[in-house]
Amino acid sequence: YGYATDETTEMLPLPVVLAHKMTKLLSYVRKSGKIKGLLPDGKAQVSIEYSSYDTPKRAVAVVLSAQHEANKDIRILRNELMEHVIRPVLGKIPYKENDIHINPSGRFVLGGFEADTGLTGRKLMVDSYGGFAPHGGGAFSGKDATKVDRSGAYMARYIAKNIIATGLAEECTVSLAYAIGKAEPVAVSVDTYGSSKLYDDDVIAEAVRAVFDLTPQGIIRELHLQTPFFSKTTNYGHFTDPCFPWEQMNRTDELRIICQVIDGQKTLKK
Repeated sequence: YGYATDETTEMLPLPVVLAHKMTKLLSYVRKSGKIKGLLPDGKAQVSIEYSSYDTPKRAVAVVLSAQHEANKDIRILRNELMEHVIRPVLGKIPYKENDIHINPSGRFVLGGFEADTGLTGRKLMVDSYGGFAPHGGGAFSGKDATKVDRSGAYMARYIAKNIIATGLAEECTVSLAYAIGKAEPVAVSVDTYGSSKLYDDDVIAEAVRAVFDLTPQGIIRELHLQTPFFSKTTNYGHFTDPCFPWEQMNRTDELRIICQVIDGQKTLKK
């Protein structure tokens, strides 16, 4: 599965973007020394209530957990994280103080591999869309590009972003299904959740098949998946770095033209 939305410039749901920004800022205040006594492990979760599809009303829950040195005063740490991480990220989004949870379990001294062994593959939703979109169930990390659990998910995200960038929809999920031993996908579907004002979802899905090479070899070639840059995916999800090939929006012209052609052919047949 691949997902994209025009809600944010990252084409990801706002709560996911805010959680990524918090963890990035958490890393910054630790490395810069702005907050003393922090250690590398940390995590964030943001829940947003909406007044309409893409209009955030308020933050209903924010959870930020940060690993720290044993002698760090937890009360001081909570105040520092609130001032230097949470408030700057939330900006003008309203929230209630009772809805902010900083190190809710108390002291967080033991972290990383010492606290959690077998990390590979455990964070499927963190790596993808934070639960806002379906997931195929297979981990991205730990797999080479011949495994569609990884390469197919990247391709589906790539396609979804190009669909949104083309203006074909405001939100969409692209689904690719494969069978072992068959290079071409056995199913390709697009769900725009009714946000496509130009074409039916089946027209867009047919255009996707025509524009993109969806075989594993084609995906590897298109997204340069034999280039060793995967270490960058270990933080902040696999769909946030604009340098990744699957985050590019360079197939919009082809997609737009093919959609017009396919829709025109269907209209003539009617």
